[in-house]
Amino acid sequence: MSTQLTDEIKRNIGQHFVFGFHGHVVSDDVKTLIRDYHVGSIILMKRNVQSFHQVRNLVCDLQQIAKDAGHTRPLLIGIDQENGLVSAFSSTATYEAGTQFPGAMALAATGSVDLAEKIAIATGRELRLAGVNWAYSPVADVNSDPRNPVIGVRSFGDNPEDVGKFVVAVSRGLTSTGIAPSPKHFPGHGDTHVDSHLALPCIDKSKDLLVATELVPFQAAIDDHVASIMTGHMALPQLVGDETPSSLSFAITTVLLRDELGFRDSVIVTDCLEMEAVAEKYGSERSAVMSFQAGADIAMICHTMSRHRGSVELTYEAVASGELSLDTLRASEARISALKDRFVGSWEEVLSRGIDDAQLALLREQNAALSAQAYSSAIALVGDPVSFRPLSTTTNVLVFTPVMESLNRAVDDAEGVLREAGRVRNTAGPSYLAFADSVARRALREHIVYSSATTVTAELKLSIESASAVIFTTRNADRSTWQIDFLRAVLGALPPSTPRVLLASCAPYDFLNAPDIDSPYLVSFEFTAPALEAAAAVIFGEVQAKGIVPVKLEGKSAHR
Repeated sequence: MSTQLTDEIKRNIGQHFVFGFHGHVVSDDVKTLIRDYHVGSIILMKRNVQSFHQVRNLVCDLQQIAKDAGHTRPLLIGIDQENGLVSAFSSTATYEAGTQFPGAMALAATGSVDLAEKIAIATGRELRLAGVNWAYSPVADVNSDPRNPVIGVRSFGDNPEDVGKFVVAVSRGLTSTGIAPSPKHFPGHGDTHVDSHLALPCIDKSKDLLVATELVPFQAAIDDHVASIMTGHMALPQLVGDETPSSLSFAITTVLLRDELGFRDSVIVTDCLEMEAVAEKYGSERSAVMSFQAGADIAMICHTMSRHRGSVELTYEAVASGELSLDTLRASEARISALKDRFVGSWEEVLSRGIDDAQLALLREQNAALSAQAYSSAIALVGDPVSFRPLSTTTNVLVFTPVMESLNRAVDDAEGVLREAGRVRNTAGPSYLAFADSVARRALREHIVYSSATTVTAELKLSIESASAVIFTTRNADRSTWQIDFLRAVLGALPPSTPRVLLASCAPYDFLNAPDIDSPYLVSFEFTAPALEAAAAVIFGEVQAKGIVPVKLEGKSAHR
């Protein structure tokens, strides 16, 4: 049965989308989306963040446009703030915004659920002060596959029950500060080695196996009444019967998540529908309609104006033709309205531009101390602790760090280009430069950035032989195996008596496929500047490595 589209229906449809835009100020595109297409939610990305006050003013401008356009309720303002490597609001080398806190695996390495909740509270207070009210966090994926190219250290580990405890702690912390959490990526993106930004992962598991592993953290969050959940783009053929992505599947979104797991009255948002796992086959526009048919409340499209317009207009057509039930959308809108009533606040609140600078300065000071404490507690030592010898501060240290490579589109920018404030990053990357500076504050050092083309030349051999100590840093060397090849060359030129420290600066799996390298190694779980500063403190014996690796390492052990 056809439906005549009214202004009320179009306003309803707009509430079912979260869109992103480009720039540090309100663009004409986002004005059009809020005013003419009635979009009810906006996602801010790193490209929109320049400073704390700038974000607050930007949010107020967005909310004013919504109020002037006749929106009944203010906008949901979301952001990818997982902490760690995916921290859209955290300060960088070129701007000062929120605090850089440890990500999921680093937090899990501390072993403290209470600390994770405190950090979520600290994060939420900063976001709320900036006008944000929705965080696409925490990651509830169980990182079962060490080869996972997109989750990895964004996960709390490979033990489902432990992951669930941290997911609940972070969700509670955010909720207590007025930030709606959104555990992701349902029903689980951990047991795959395909990046859904690039292709559709297929997880060929039975329902029993999913219940025992992937679904455990989500069920824990649901039982704790979490406000929203994000669905992911992965195929589960044993549950669905074909390779329809979970985010577009009624069997997953409605039957499994809503009916069987009991997530009945809260909001379901999709992951970005511009990711190739869905966009390549269906297009972002058709994917939006399919996600609503599957039972999602809000479809996310982050980047492209033509896809924003197209998805809303195709939804108009689907409602008008009867392909998409208007009653279903109205029931869904009630869930969205309830989320806004709980977390967004009044027009007066969202339009207030004032930030108490003294309050902000105190919050930053407290959060910096909390962050440093957490990073210090996260550094782990893998291997025989008796064999690990801290370096002397009087040594002449040769520091090796890997050239920056694209990690994945969740960590790198959305276009897959390594950037820093709009510029292509230098080959070392700002965090590794900061690490070299951390070493320099403690000892004389020479910093060498190595790549797959680097060889041990006569000149480099002389530097290696004359060094009093070597720090060799890797980043996901289990996948970029050229790092291990070059390490072997360096160790071959290094006199046996020269102290050496190996540092895995991201995932802890770097040396699993290198049994000939049996030295103990440190793990920082992320290559952020504060994580590497904490690693430097361990390297020079100022503190001990206290972390525990929260994933299984075949033949390896981590020590406190």
